[in-house]
Amino acid sequence: MAPKQNAAAAANAGGTGGSASGNYGVTGAFRFVVELDAMLVAGFSEVSGLEAQTEVEEIREGGENGYIHRLPKGTRYSSIVLRRGLSSSQELWNWYDQASRGTIARKSGSIILMKPSGEELCRWNFFGAYPIRWSGPSLNAASSDVAIETIELAHNGIKTIFRP
Repeated sequence: MAPKQNAAAAANAGGTGGSASGNYGVTGAFRFVVELDAMLVAGFSEVSGLEAQTEVEEIREGGENGYIHRLPKGTRYSSIVLRRGLSSSQELWNWYDQASRGTIARKSGSIILMKPSGEELCRWNFFGAYPIRWSGPSLNAASSDVAIETIELAHNGIKTIFRP
């Protein structure tokens, strides 16, 4: 590897890189908190589903064979999946149970990624969420795994906010 490449690889291995005035502040995905209706909900070990995809409609223009027009139709958001260690709190189960019985209690919330210093780096706000699936733990007497409960939320969109 050339000396220039070694310096770049060393800078990137440390999670920083590239500029004379500072670094790009790449951070780990393991320091996060979850809020529901502005109330901190502690103990989630995993969050997935922070995803948006814009659907497109393809339109062929007569006489134009070089390309196809791709026009945006709408944006779809994946369900947010929250996983945490099972505790004596029935809050998530009760919310799901109400929804499964037809009483939909929509909540807005945030998933907040923290800097190593403990300050907020980024938040993903989601709106009008309600539970569509709850899963209890897999139980196995021969295992010492933590009992995990999972709740899946349908929602009306995500807004990402980055903090300087």
